[in-house]
Amino acid sequence: MAVKKEEKGPSMIETFQEFKETKNIDRTTLVSVLEESFRNVIAKIFGSDENFDVIVNPDKGDFEIHRNRVVVPDGEVMDENKEIELSEAQKIEPDYEVGEEVSEEVQFAKFGRRAILNLRQTLASKILELEHDSLYQKYKDKVHQVVSGEVYQIWKREVLLIDDEGNELHLPKQEQIPGDNYHKGETVRAVVKEVQNENNNPRIILSRTSPVFLERLLEAEVPEIQDGLITIKRVARIPGDRAKVAVESYDDRIDPVGACVGVKGSRVHGIVRELCNENIDVINYSANTQLFIQRALSPAKITSINLDQENHKAEVYLQPEEVSLAIGRGGMNIKLASMLTEYTIDVFRVLNEGEADEDIYLDEFSDEIDQWVIDAIKAIGLDTAKAVLNAPREMLIEKADLEEETVDQLLDVLRAEFE
Repeated sequence: MAVKKEEKGPSMIETFQEFKETKNIDRTTLVSVLEESFRNVIAKIFGSDENFDVIVNPDKGDFEIHRNRVVVPDGEVMDENKEIELSEAQKIEPDYEVGEEVSEEVQFAKFGRRAILNLRQTLASKILELEHDSLYQKYKDKVHQVVSGEVYQIWKREVLLIDDEGNELHLPKQEQIPGDNYHKGETVRAVVKEVQNENNNPRIILSRTSPVFLERLLEAEVPEIQDGLITIKRVARIPGDRAKVAVESYDDRIDPVGACVGVKGSRVHGIVRELCNENIDVINYSANTQLFIQRALSPAKITSINLDQENHKAEVYLQPEEVSLAIGRGGMNIKLASMLTEYTIDVFRVLNEGEADEDIYLDEFSDEIDQWVIDAIKAIGLDTAKAVLNAPREMLIEKADLEEETVDQLLDVLRAEFE
């Protein structure tokens, strides 16, 4: 039995040391989990662990198990686990008498290989459960914070990162900036978007496309934001292409836009590189909706705005030469302005004098234009020929969800009516 004990000892010490050193669990929890694991095995073998004392010393990596039994007269043992005959007790210590409690050390190795295996499985299960709980609590408190991880695996649908403690972090394809190019071993920064915990199996989801990521990067670069002198009010992003950030200063002496951009753009240069050359527009926030929409559509200069506050819609009128600026390449500027202001923005050209001819309802063109096209245009709030002609071509394509060819044919028919 001495040989078996020697075999058991080192393996148990290794188990304890691994648990203590790699799981970063406090001593009280460590002792509690180890003791509970032993008690589970004891209960399976003896039917109960009530009369056992388990002493665990995680620092030394050893343990002791003592079984307590009451001395009863010979031949009157009813429960061998909790009672011991007088003659057996006196073999341990001659002075024992009936009614006294006998405490004797139990060698765990004597329980057999199966019991030791059972202990290992129970211990591993509890370690895993504790590890998952610790990981969930750690990252639940880091939601919306920036973290770093090393690229471990690159898959089609996601990139697997490993943090400095060896925990897995997931960066799904839809949370990656289109221009991102990952290489195994490189360090990647992202914001913790959410922590899923299905069946106590934490899954940390990261994002580089979230507006919160840009917000946190700005906070790190601009001391005035850290000090609470400037607040980021709104952020809108088309990841990897362009972003708009609305900021407000609580100190009249501080220019919030200038402070965020820095001298010659020094404070946003690093952020732009981090975001794959995403162009960042910083504007002054305003509680005045009309003024805020006007700033959001910069660099276009607006002639007038009609607001529908109840439905969060805005009709913006501009001179013909300003329309393309308001819409931007691929409709990007107007899309970001809508996201930033939380208003649906429709852009119209201002009619010059002499252009206000008699208008015609779209339904009157049903013999030349398919009804489904007319319905699609009317669905975005344009009912007449002039309204369609005054609306930008890009807006008709995007908002009415029509093919470019279809829109061009529509415009040709309507223009012909007024020539």
